[in-house]
Amino acid sequence: MSKFNHEFAQASASFVDRTNASPRNNLYWPPVVIKRAEIEREIERLASLPRPGSGRRSSLIVHPASRPDTPGLAPGIQVALSVLLPGEQTRPFRHNATEVNFCIRGSGCTTVGERRIRFGQYDVWNHPSYTTYSHLNDGSDLQARLTYSNTPLLQHMEVHVWEDDPGAETDSGDPGEELSREARQPPRSPHFSTLSIGSDGAMLMPYETLINPPSVHSPILHWPWISVEAELEKLMSLGKRYVGRRLYLLYNPMTGRTNGTTPSFFATMTIRPEGIVDRPHRHVSAAINYYFRGAGWSMVAGNRYEWEAGDLMLSAPGWAVHNHASRQDRVYELTVQDQPLNILMESLLWQEDLKKSPRLLGSRPGFQTNRPEV
Repeated sequence: MSKFNHEFAQASASFVDRTNASPRNNLYWPPVVIKRAEIEREIERLASLPRPGSGRRSSLIVHPASRPDTPGLAPGIQVALSVLLPGEQTRPFRHNATEVNFCIRGSGCTTVGERRIRFGQYDVWNHPSYTTYSHLNDGSDLQARLTYSNTPLLQHMEVHVWEDDPGAETDSGDPGEELSREARQPPRSPHFSTLSIGSDGAMLMPYETLINPPSVHSPILHWPWISVEAELEKLMSLGKRYVGRRLYLLYNPMTGRTNGTTPSFFATMTIRPEGIVDRPHRHVSAAINYYFRGAGWSMVAGNRYEWEAGDLMLSAPGWAVHNHASRQDRVYELTVQDQPLNILMESLLWQEDLKKSPRLLGSRPGFQTNRPEV
């Protein structure tokens, strides 16, 4: 049988009468805090295993509400904890998910496509889709990384495509390969032109353009903590009158108006001065926080959760009201949200002030802070 063939069981669709019915209510995933001690125990357990053939010692950090066939810490966000001993290297791997990587212990190198990234503790870097990568621990300490990917969404759609130890990149897969202007653009023959119909902006696009859209280079980017920290320190001067959040988005320009680190996620680095309490707000995007300095608490839909340095938390299930507060020391945290995906889907409702109506960010005007005043 050809590798492209598949045997399907006989199936038939059905009609489900929804006359005068309302859509179902959303199921909120409860916030969870994975404590530093739990993470450290799992790091040590992974480190104690015999070296696997792939070189990848890894565990998924899975929410109890997650479906077994689409495991994630949020419905569309998978978080993996990976460990390498000194001198170890993983075999090459690629898939059609995009990733945000964050080193929480040790150091090393990642080779992504044709680029080699040397990283240290609290550095962040991205992996574009379908680009071969491998990790190396060439340091003297154990290496531990958190990897955030959109794999659960692809698995829910049954389109997660992956390759273990792939061969050389082809022209279909390496976003690191710069294409010529001619190769990026669809053919301009008059036979393939996009046609306007009517007077309201509707158009007809031919198949030749549909299968050869203008391509956007997806770069491999690295945000070293030493550089990010220096910029965060400057936000301390905003003072307690500032009503926004003191953070920087680790921005990937290819995401354009969707404000992403990858097309699915943004990763932000936040600094919270001691004794700061955020204003309650909510958004459709889910948020996962890793706290690597300080301690504090979060209120999520009326429930209080304590956290400290080294804890990982699903801190904001989609559309749940939440806010965060720091204690007697400043807090540093990495936050990953699926905001860019929601902007692209035109679904990103955001309510910055609970006394005012939500806004559809990316399609309608958003919010402003009082930063010019402070």
